[in-house]
Amino acid sequence: MAYFWFKAFHIVGVVVWFAGLFYLVRLFIYHVEAEEQPEPARGILQSQYLLMEKRLYNIITTPGMLVAVAMAIGLLTTEPEVLHDWWLHVKLGFVVLLLGYHHYCARILKQLEKGTCRLSSGKLRALNEAPTLLLVAIVMLAVFKNSFPTSASVWVMVALVVSMAASIQLYAKIRRRNEEKRRAEAIASQTPAESV
Repeated sequence: MAYFWFKAFHIVGVVVWFAGLFYLVRLFIYHVEAEEQPEPARGILQSQYLLMEKRLYNIITTPGMLVAVAMAIGLLTTEPEVLHDWWLHVKLGFVVLLLGYHHYCARILKQLEKGTCRLSSGKLRALNEAPTLLLVAIVMLAVFKNSFPTSASVWVMVALVVSMAASIQLYAKIRRRNEEKRRAEAIASQTPAESV
């Protein structure tokens, strides 16, 4: 019975953790893009984003991580024999990468607070795709375990995930380009009126 309790709360922790990671970097993007706004909007937006980022990281994301990790340790105590399986070692490798990503987000948060973050919104958008790829890999390993499929259907699924990430990046790039074009047009339409 302990196994099922550990597993249930492990899943809850993972869901909360990933939800926090997905939204946290999205807030970082908005925070960086607020730099382009004139004052007082820039200061208001950045202080609001910073408050939201801190609360999300400290109240949702980090507790989700702690619950996920604690319950995973509980699961391993109920089934210690899985420690000999190759898939678990690979999965734990991805989890270590995810933990590194989590702590890297804390570093970005501190940089945003100090005003020293040099990451562009484009780089943050790319960074925002990392937990998606890790999530897919971790879930696939957890579900298939030692019978991990290597058929063409698996590679089609991988291709779908990669193409989804690429299309999100393309959409963001087009949106940014259109926004820059609108700003340039707005500036150009104001310039002749000011010179008269």
